Amino acid sequence: MYSNFLDYQTKIITFSKTPTIYIYVKTKTMSSENRRKKSLIIERNNRKILGESEMNCPEASENLKLNTENRDKSIKAEYIKYGPLNVDEPGNYWVDLAKHWETTEEAAKKSLCGNCVAFDISERMKECMPGKTSDGDGELGYCWMHNFKCHSARTCRTWAKGGPITEDKISYDWQSRQ
Repeated sequence: MYSNFLDYQTKIITFSKTPTIYIYVKTKTMSSENRRKKSLIIERNNRKILGESEMNCPEASENLKLNTENRDKSIKAEYIKYGPLNVDEPGNYWVDLAKHWETTEEAAKKSLCGNCVAFDISERMKECMPGKTSDGDGELGYCWMHNFKCHSARTCRTWAKGGPITEDKISYDWQSRQ
């Protein structure tokens, strides 16, 4: 699939009863995008070699009904209040959120799904999305706190600093805790 840019050598070394496989990758002449893709492929192959199976996409990322149910619950739940529904016409959403957090509207607007610790836009999660995942306002990702596809320009009351999730390894870790 990616053989047009893969140039690697493998070396099997036995330290114990189990052989260890090292993959050496030539990356000097390759673009950063190709290096990223190659790293992803190697990580996935290493998981297979070690007998670690890749996790499937989260159910809500593939099941529209479940995704919609989880999102709608997150919009209605007083402790979550996911929104604004329309980022171009937010109504009083940011004012209300600022009052809830006891901060300014400007500060509230900086606490978005796009920089939340639970917002997953890793390569493996992008493959779980239904199609094009970005628009002029941001991109679609997966919320591990509330288990639905969410948009980076929105937020909720459970927002936590530290994101987004951009590495498959961290995405798998969040999924393993579900």
